[in-house]
Amino acid sequence: MKNHLTYGKISLRPIEPEDIDLLYNWENNMEIWEVSNTRTPFSKYILAEYLKESAKDIYETKQLRLIIQNNEGEAAGALDLFDFDPYHMRAGIGILIHKAENRNQGYASDALNAIFGYATEVLGLKQLFANIGSKNEASIHLFEKMGFTKSGVKKNWIKTLKGWDDELFFQKMLG
Repeated sequence: MKNHLTYGKISLRPIEPEDIDLLYNWENNMEIWEVSNTRTPFSKYILAEYLKESAKDIYETKQLRLIIQNNEGEAAGALDLFDFDPYHMRAGIGILIHKAENRNQGYASDALNAIFGYATEVLGLKQLFANIGSKNEASIHLFEKMGFTKSGVKKNWIKTLKGWDDELFFQKMLG
């Protein structure tokens, strides 16, 4: 049987209770709040509650967070499916490679390749979509390289410390 959650240099795994310190550091890193649409810090209590919810089925919660783990077993980032809609056969996708030294190593591309097979063959999805700030050149490049096409622009959608930014809407048809 094919493992849909492994590709190239990574595997995607569920969040474990031991990941609470990792999530606490990632979610409270103010440097990435702008791209993650976060405005307030998360407590360990809130994250522990989230961990309890993450054990539920994607059909119940409409979301799934997976840890991107490299071949050495180290957590390099996270991949989220959100707004899961089994009727319309689509979901949103977001990806984080936390440490700068882990970026541009192929982890994000491998994680997307892994989720494409899972989303198509296991979840039965026909498309994935991503919302990306227009100034997030690294994410735009990644998603375009992985076959996503820009299909819309939400003007002045994201308020930043420097003003307003447009949000770009990308889609990828699967299968």
